[in-house]
Amino acid sequence: MNGKKLNIGLFGFGTVGRGLFDVLKRIGSKNVEIKRICVRNINKPRSVEAEFTDNPDEIFNDPDINFIVELIDDADAAYSIVKRALQMGLPVVSGNKKMLAHHIEEMIELQARYNVALLYDASACGSIPVIRNLEEYYDNDLLTSVKGILNGSSNFILSKIFNEKMSYADALKLAQELGFAESNPSLDIDGWDSLFKLIIVTVHAFGIYVAPEKIFTYGISNMNDDDIRFANEKERRFKLVAHVEKIADNKLIMCVMPQLISRNKYIYSVEDEFNGVVIKGLFYDKQFMFGRGAGGYPTGSAVLSDITACLYDYKYEYKKRNDSQLPEYTLDHTFRVYFRYEDVADLELVKFEEVYENYTSADYKYVVGRVSLANLHSVQDELRKRNIFIAAYPRD
Repeated sequence: MNGKKLNIGLFGFGTVGRGLFDVLKRIGSKNVEIKRICVRNINKPRSVEAEFTDNPDEIFNDPDINFIVELIDDADAAYSIVKRALQMGLPVVSGNKKMLAHHIEEMIELQARYNVALLYDASACGSIPVIRNLEEYYDNDLLTSVKGILNGSSNFILSKIFNEKMSYADALKLAQELGFAESNPSLDIDGWDSLFKLIIVTVHAFGIYVAPEKIFTYGISNMNDDDIRFANEKERRFKLVAHVEKIADNKLIMCVMPQLISRNKYIYSVEDEFNGVVIKGLFYDKQFMFGRGAGGYPTGSAVLSDITACLYDYKYEYKKRNDSQLPEYTLDHTFRVYFRYEDVADLELVKFEEVYENYTSADYKYVVGRVSLANLHSVQDELRKRNIFIAAYPRD
């Protein structure tokens, strides 16, 4: 690629696709040009001068196009596009974290087989270059954990609740009006978006792939005013946290769930649609990365960074996957939680190994106690259905 001009075939012209288009126009790059854009609805009015098509073949059969950028929200279509590009020897930048979370092992194999690059830094944390840093700087066995706020929409909602005393319903409505949350916000507030990003991050941080269905995932949609009052009384805030950590005996735990965060933690002060990632390791302790996790221009800029990296033949090396002693994923781990419930049947779902606090009134019941990840994972679907809220409650 070095010295060549990149003629891009772009799939998708939503918030991020338009952001990339505008960023490229603003900087006037001589080496990178969007040649053609494939969209779902060719008749939709768009106030830009560009060549649009609704036929993917018009991009793949164009001999001038030597680079593919995929920025669509349909994971199945994204899979077909990226796989086809790699098989043709075309380098790709992808922003589809759901597709990657389900197919990253196949994508790694295709990159090796066809000797071509797939980059996706923009898929994980918007403008924060987490993956590139994990690949290049933390490419050793010192890393012990990566945790943080990986979803800007849910964090925006929680910021409004704790900073402006908004109700959960009003904060969600505002997030939808401002375009931070979809009309169906489940992907963000139920933790799925954070889960997909966590899986991608874990591949680069620890070298192993863990399928989405194996990881305990629980969001903030069941949170109510009692839970918010509890957090305020304890001088803490709820944050939706994605967490991967190496524990004893080279085991690895992963989860996505709300956490009651104290003031002395870095992510306590991550507000609005921003993301914050804490990387921890032996000898260097904690390092914190912070930036905009959503929006057309921040994410479009991250896509451009991936594109320009390909000008210099950059590829992910997946060094950690070659370690002789890869960690082993486990659910065999206990931790302290806050558990708000409605009736005794709810309480029976969770097997508390220790109970530290127990409160019962006519309108509000909760337990603070120690539970296992395996137990929570086994009942996670039921936890979502009932009037229950659960959050990790670390001691410090």
